[in-house]
Amino acid sequence: MDCYDLTAMTWPEVEESLKTVKFAIIPVGAHEQHGPHMAESCDAVLAEKMAKKLSQRMFPYALVTPVINMGVSEHHLSFPGTIALQPSTLIAIIKDIISSLKQHGINKFLLLNSHGGNQSTLNVASLMLKKELDVEVYYAKTTASAKKSLKRFVTSPLFGHSCEREVSEALFLAPELVRLDKIEKGKIKENGRWKQLRPGNAIQGFYAYEEMTENGCIGDATKASWEIGEQIVEEAIENLSKELYQLLQLKVDTLR
Repeated sequence: MDCYDLTAMTWPEVEESLKTVKFAIIPVGAHEQHGPHMAESCDAVLAEKMAKKLSQRMFPYALVTPVINMGVSEHHLSFPGTIALQPSTLIAIIKDIISSLKQHGINKFLLLNSHGGNQSTLNVASLMLKKELDVEVYYAKTTASAKKSLKRFVTSPLFGHSCEREVSEALFLAPELVRLDKIEKGKIKENGRWKQLRPGNAIQGFYAYEEMTENGCIGDATKASWEIGEQIVEEAIENLSKELYQLLQLKVDTLR
């Protein structure tokens, strides 16, 4: 066994793993539209795949929980099939997972998130649950740390949803998510208040995705490839594992 994955383990196997496990990875995704060329389970699947890869890299210190396969997706609800949780619901689910695992002796947690709409909620969750449960809670985007690869391969001025980055990651990690014969560029609406409300602006706020894109995509998925996905994913796993080894003061000589 080179990955402690709760979904595939018996209780005696979990009991044995707890002799070395120092933290749990909780993959957090979403169930929402990803344009005409990606399955709506995309974020949940990619979060789970990345969590398992990270756990393999950090074996025997990490344990992966079942994925939280829905998230804060209110801004996608105009597209059929999207299921959205309220931020309070997502925090409650995370709290129950952490409370359960704390009873088994785990006190450190990484929320590994693949959906941008969850980030602000995870920030609040990390503060609340640290105080309420007396645990350490960290959060990270799955591939945001792959800065070199993202700078090299992602050329769209606006990207991040069913784009060259996300489709490339899916082609590498879970190609069944991608409809190769339906890949489109994002059909961006040039006018609208979304430009004023995006992160980084003086004033930010909620806007629905249909205000920004006709087909639910931003970026240019026609530039995606398996090779780009491999570069992004491997750089991210390397960076995340290094940071975690230092943060949690684990033995670096087991880094693979």
